[in-house]
Amino acid sequence: MPYSADKPTRVRSSEELRAAIPGWGADLDPADRPAYPREHFDPDSTGAHWHLPEQQPGWQERERSIEHARMTPVFGTSAPLHGLSGSIRRVAYRYSEGRAAHWLLLLAGDRVDAATAHLRSFTTTRPDNPLTQTGIASEVRRRGLLSRKGSQRVDVNHQWIDPILVAGPWIAAATAAAAVVRSVIRR
Repeated sequence: MPYSADKPTRVRSSEELRAAIPGWGADLDPADRPAYPREHFDPDSTGAHWHLPEQQPGWQERERSIEHARMTPVFGTSAPLHGLSGSIRRVAYRYSEGRAAHWLLLLAGDRVDAATAHLRSFTTTRPDNPLTQTGIASEVRRRGLLSRKGSQRVDVNHQWIDPILVAGPWIAAATAAAAVVRSVIRR
């Protein structure tokens, strides 16, 4: 049973899984695990007094993966879903985690949340400043480009698209604002 100390029951044998999934069972032998020989299964030593933890209140309003039979007993509440991005994320949880629609909707919800946060910042006395908050200045001061040149770092593969992703929304927003101002002036 998930979320409890019980070990899950195996549906297929180890030999069947090893034959079906390349690399499966590489750590099946406890002697091959990094924690060996300290790793041992002893639920009584944890001090937990429950078989299944008590369900945290408010679970009805939370999003839950359809792969799980029930909501996890304990979940985070620090960043509840809100607004349009929350609606998009709720729709994402109607799809299986194995489908691209689930992850693409979560990405879209994240981008909508970021865009609305940028717009919200303009209503404050301290709006977002892309020059100081994105690290562009440190690229010049700390020799960012030179430090990546000729190296095997993974982030070198996507550095060509970083300026587009960071500056693109700001340029698009500035262009749209300029178009609105221009159309208002022409009237």
